Amino acid sequence: MIGSITGKIKLKTDKFLIVDVSGVGYKVCISPDTLVRTKLNSDISLFVHTHVREDSIDLYGFLNREEQEFFEMLINVSGIGPKGALSILSIATLETLRKAISTGDTGYLTKVSGIGKKTAEKIVIELRDKVGEEKSGTSLQGELDALEALKSLGYSQNEAREALKKVSPDANTNTKIREALKILGGK
Repeated sequence: MIGSITGKIKLKTDKFLIVDVSGVGYKVCISPDTLVRTKLNSDISLFVHTHVREDSIDLYGFLNREEQEFFEMLINVSGIGPKGALSILSIATLETLRKAISTGDTGYLTKVSGIGKKTAEKIVIELRDKVGEEKSGTSLQGELDALEALKSLGYSQNEAREALKKVSPDANTNTKIREALKILGGK
């Protein structure tokens, strides 16, 4: 199994990279967050999850070990495949996802395309103990409210999510919206 790859990015698409390692190009599927942080023709080092199926061998790359471990926890939940796990990782920071799971906030997880209420409940049940108890016990309603407010101002869900990832998770809803608007306005 391939555990990591270090090389030069030769091709970059919205779903994968081709990483050249000593003349061999490896197709590595990545999260939207990783996509934003990478540049064509730059050197990269990724932690890799090798997913073997009957008809294919797919590589999934992550910039840090923590993200890879969370991805592997997600794909061990019945009904969540690698593409679904990447979609889940794209909706928020790992800290926010952990909070959603530990507090049982299935509504937050259903914001992912293809994740219904039953699957979200299954994720919470199977991963709650693995992600640890959230000390504050607060809900993610503020984050959801900020997301909806940004969408109502004309930003796409992806633009709003990316901006909210860069905002302090401890801020109140109004502060999150203001900071996200500054980030979105700077583009």
